Amino acid sequence: MNLQIVINIVIALMWMFLSESYTFSTFLVGYLLGILLLFVLQRFIPDSFYMDRVIKVIKLIVLFIKELTLSNIEIVKLVYKPKLDIEPGIFALPTELKSNWEITLLANLISLTPGTLSIAVSEDNSKIYIHAIDIPDVVESINDIKETFEKAIMEVTR
Repeated sequence: MNLQIVINIVIALMWMFLSESYTFSTFLVGYLLGILLLFVLQRFIPDSFYMDRVIKVIKLIVLFIKELTLSNIEIVKLVYKPKLDIEPGIFALPTELKSNWEITLLANLISLTPGTLSIAVSEDNSKIYIHAIDIPDVVESINDIKETFEKAIMEVTR
């Protein structure tokens, strides 16, 4: 993947020098041409096409923004209810993530989402303990996190 980025930058620089125009727009056109060339010639390059991972990172960011917005709406609904009927609690989220980077990213995404807070990670890195402001169903909460954040993180890192 790193080699593809270097090749793409070299193609963009060559395009700039051949065009004899040293502006950002010329570099950008060369970079886009490099992406197109790498895509067409991807069967000759040993790694997978690097823009696939870039698209997955963008999807993870969009997913986080969506979840952030939805959880903010849920928190506002809870705050403005005349009678506070919440079920706060702590639950253990079993995780399939292996590296410290993946587990840290998941814990931070959970903590940055309003209404949830990562408390601790087990010694063997197999569980993350989470406090939630309202847990009507623990199994549903676990499945929601596993199907959104954990799945997206595994797509990006593997």
